[in-house]
Amino acid sequence: MSKPILLLNCGSSSIKYQMIDADTEDVMAVGLVQKVGDTTPGTIDHEVGGEEFHDELPFPSHTEAIAAVVTMFNKYGPAITDAVAVGHRTVHGGDEFNSTTVIDDKVIAKLVELSGLAPLHNPPGIAGIKAAMEILPEVPHVAVFDTAFFADLPAEAYTYALPRDLAKDNHIRRYGFHGTSHDYVSQKAAEYLGKDISEIKQIVCHLGNGASVSAIDGGRPIETSMGLTPLQGLVMGTRSGDVDPGLHAFLGRELGMELSEIDTLLNKKSGMLALTGKTDMRDIKALIEEGDEDAKLGLDVYVHRLVGYIGSYIAFLGGIDAITFTAGVGENADHIRKMVVDRLGYFGATLDEEANKVRSKEPRRISTEDSKLAVLVIPTNEELAMVRETVKATQA
Repeated sequence: MSKPILLLNCGSSSIKYQMIDADTEDVMAVGLVQKVGDTTPGTIDHEVGGEEFHDELPFPSHTEAIAAVVTMFNKYGPAITDAVAVGHRTVHGGDEFNSTTVIDDKVIAKLVELSGLAPLHNPPGIAGIKAAMEILPEVPHVAVFDTAFFADLPAEAYTYALPRDLAKDNHIRRYGFHGTSHDYVSQKAAEYLGKDISEIKQIVCHLGNGASVSAIDGGRPIETSMGLTPLQGLVMGTRSGDVDPGLHAFLGRELGMELSEIDTLLNKKSGMLALTGKTDMRDIKALIEEGDEDAKLGLDVYVHRLVGYIGSYIAFLGGIDAITFTAGVGENADHIRKMVVDRLGYFGATLDEEANKVRSKEPRRISTEDSKLAVLVIPTNEELAMVRETVKATQA
């Protein structure tokens, strides 16, 4: 007997969803709603059994968008009424939520309180939760937090050098994000190496449009690159990553920019987009091959920042057994993996050039057999991790 779990990832203008059988871990359906909150017609694409279905209609709010998702399931299957639970990707749990949590009115109220920590992410997530609970009230709804995996970072890692009362009263600390991916991939890496996760020191590089890196010692994260918000850390598609904190005051004082303008600049107009004019690494690679010096510099900056984090994390770990690449860029951009590994020769990393060029959806090793540390590519599966977390929370 199947155990379908509906997964929802609600953004400000889109909803990604899947239904996965928790028993077999097979994907039963997958879909995407776009242009939520727009006055013009949006689109919904629903795929089940290898067939794709499409519709266009307006989604003035998340309520109408979730209703459209239900309609797609009712028309084309599988039966949404068979869902035994709904898992919601929730970006920021603050210091209130350190594990996957069954949602009730008190949880929603607390998420609203925490919205200031993730104003771009939590409000649409909350809207999606409310809409889904209204339409599917008979099943448990669960919040799976991006920050949960990093909730028990060492205090020396999560504490900012700010006045203690200010930080405590306003929940200011390093939280870390992409936790579901880092948790899943670190466990898969240990399985691939045939070792208990408690035995290995590893670094996970989650490289996508958003990017983060973590240091994991015996299964416990001890550092991660994202901070109070997902802006800190690596150079990303449109996010700057680390900049001098004084930049904000400089832009306000010298250019008269408002805080909202600075926030938009650093989150949506910086990163690889600012350095190269592109966000897709395939496009950037093509520009480099055409001799574009700005694109080459942009990629060098990207790799420089990443290698810097990896080097410091090896020091924090006191050694290293494995480095794993995952997510869209990490899994597919062999040239970036090569640039990174070639700079880690001092630590005993040796790249297997041919293995690195292989494209596969399977976990694989791209370092040579005599490499002192294993370099792996492990495809992430945040949705499957969410299913497992949802089952665990609803059975507790």
